[in-house]
Amino acid sequence: MSGNPSAWNPGELDRRQAELFRSFLDEHDLRPVFLHAGYLINLSCRTGRNAPLYAKSLRLLQATVERAAALSCEYVVVHMGSRRGTGRGQALESLVDGICRLDEAGCPGSGQETERRAGAAGSRPPALLLENGAGAGDTVGSTFEELAEVLSAAAVSGVKLPLGICLDTAHMWGDGYDLGSGAAARRVVDEFDRVVGIDRLHLIHLNDSPVERGSCRDKHEHIGQGLISVKGLGAIVRHPGLREVAMILETPGKSAPSDQKRMEDLRALAGE
Repeated sequence: MSGNPSAWNPGELDRRQAELFRSFLDEHDLRPVFLHAGYLINLSCRTGRNAPLYAKSLRLLQATVERAAALSCEYVVVHMGSRRGTGRGQALESLVDGICRLDEAGCPGSGQETERRAGAAGSRPPALLLENGAGAGDTVGSTFEELAEVLSAAAVSGVKLPLGICLDTAHMWGDGYDLGSGAAARRVVDEFDRVVGIDRLHLIHLNDSPVERGSCRDKHEHIGQGLISVKGLGAIVRHPGLREVAMILETPGKSAPSDQKRMEDLRALAGE
């Protein structure tokens, strides 16, 4: 996040701070960098009284992609939102049309604007990563099939903005995917590869969860302190097909365990 995740106005980007941020990334070789879009964004419903929300979502996502380019971030992660009682077909059309409008608006990452900005910055423009949901209510994109459907529809529509997937393990667990053992987790990864393709996966939010599998609830917990099998999470971290996929901890709390302990636990999980 580069602003309040629950606000429509992310505020002005301090150009001096942005310059210092880019220099810090280069100095410490911290790549890739992911910028998470605001939680209020919902591109999956634009009918009736939801039209103003859709318009605001488009503006905020466009501003986020532009900010990511200014900060030299490689990726923007966004939740796909809720269809709010509309049909799956309508939600898909709404979502893909929203992504197409980012192209039309000249966002970094599309058409000639991509070439101009990428050439000036000396790096590729930010890609948009669609994050899976936990299956609550009318949430869009909780299953691998839905993720594949969105990517396919976007390709058919001629979307030029680079697209990919971010998977959250707590969300998968909430939607019913079995991460209860190493073998089960490996089967889930194989299923994702078959349905979507590991080549489309660029980020994993590696979270445990305090709620039961299939609860359709989005709750995060530190690794080993929730209900997801440590062996299951370990199988994901050590999966040979995921060696090039970045992984980020999104676990709650500002006290115990410390950030250092969290990272030590993750490295231990990876066998380092």
